[in-house]
Amino acid sequence: MHEINYDHVVVRYGELSTKGKNRKDFTRQLTSNIKKRLKDHSALTYNTLHDGLFIKLNGEDYKAIREELKDVFGYSYFSGAIRVGKDIDELKKVTLSLAEGHEAKTFKIATKRHDKSFPMRSDEINRALAGNILHNTSLLVDVHEPDLMIYVSVDKDFIYVMDEKVRGGGGYPTGINGMAMVMMSGGIDSPVAAYMTMKRGLRIECIHFASEPYTSKQALEKVLTLASKLSVCQEEINVHIIPFTDLQLAIYKHVDEPYCITIMRRMMYRIADQICKDRKIKVITNGESIGQVASQTPESITVIGKVADTLILRPLCMMDKLEIIDVAKKIDTYETSILPFEDCCTIFDPKNPVTKPKEDRCLHYETLFDYQTLVDECIKNDRIVNVSYRKREKEDESIF
Repeated sequence: MHEINYDHVVVRYGELSTKGKNRKDFTRQLTSNIKKRLKDHSALTYNTLHDGLFIKLNGEDYKAIREELKDVFGYSYFSGAIRVGKDIDELKKVTLSLAEGHEAKTFKIATKRHDKSFPMRSDEINRALAGNILHNTSLLVDVHEPDLMIYVSVDKDFIYVMDEKVRGGGGYPTGINGMAMVMMSGGIDSPVAAYMTMKRGLRIECIHFASEPYTSKQALEKVLTLASKLSVCQEEINVHIIPFTDLQLAIYKHVDEPYCITIMRRMMYRIADQICKDRKIKVITNGESIGQVASQTPESITVIGKVADTLILRPLCMMDKLEIIDVAKKIDTYETSILPFEDCCTIFDPKNPVTKPKEDRCLHYETLFDYQTLVDECIKNDRIVNVSYRKREKEDESIF
């Protein structure tokens, strides 16, 4: 057994193959995102073709690149690869060396002939390569459950030999579909919603409502940590920190308790909606799941969402809590989300919140105090913190 010396990485597009005339825009965005993700590997060179992206390593460490590529959305899979000239004898030598580099007892060859002008058909290539390995090693062919898969990709100018397919993030390249504002509470649900939003090609900013001194510095730090974890998918994230205390206290002073959460959520949407308009962001995303809490019944969602002109997306709306938790664990946000620091939605949690609020009742309560001035003050005092998985900027003490 010896170490495999890959000289390329092959990235295959997957869902992008359905994009037709817009395909170039999607592949351009994907290539840009991958270059940003791998910017610390300065020796890499890139070649974008119809069938995939080919990255020449030029001596860079494949193992390090392998770990970083997993966090990029917009492609089906990638593989470490050895590039070979379009010559069957050279191909035999490389596949034999690859087979000898593994501790395996069985193997299988799978050839994909993207270049149909190559004189040998896929099954002919498979037989020629397998016969050479059988003749020169003790390995046996197993077409059902082989210890080793050797993939051969016959492309336009070269042949690429691979021994694994690493599943990519899927979805669309982050940013291709514009921007979204994620309402980030710090709980389990909203980071998962943020992740799923980026996966569908939307670059995100986050908005968090802080009610100091009722919410703690640790609660805010938790949100910034979550955003930092999520930033692996898009390099950096702007987090809008809204001072919500005065508005929230006014709500609890003038509104009957069962309607407090409904009115509070309407105010949050008004603030998020205006910031989206100011920043030309076309989508608001949140972690609501139908029926999970009082403010997430169909009636509540309808009444609350009416105050916003911006499109509201709810990626988790049909998921149950266990499904959401599974994703949170997968993306490494779960342990941070369950830290016991309360957000503004939980510290004033009413005992009997209304589950089927009426819009006319909401409008009545909102005439009892000058909410618009308080909303404007929240927006005026919006603090933006930029976080990155690479290096979190040092927060100004004034944000706490």
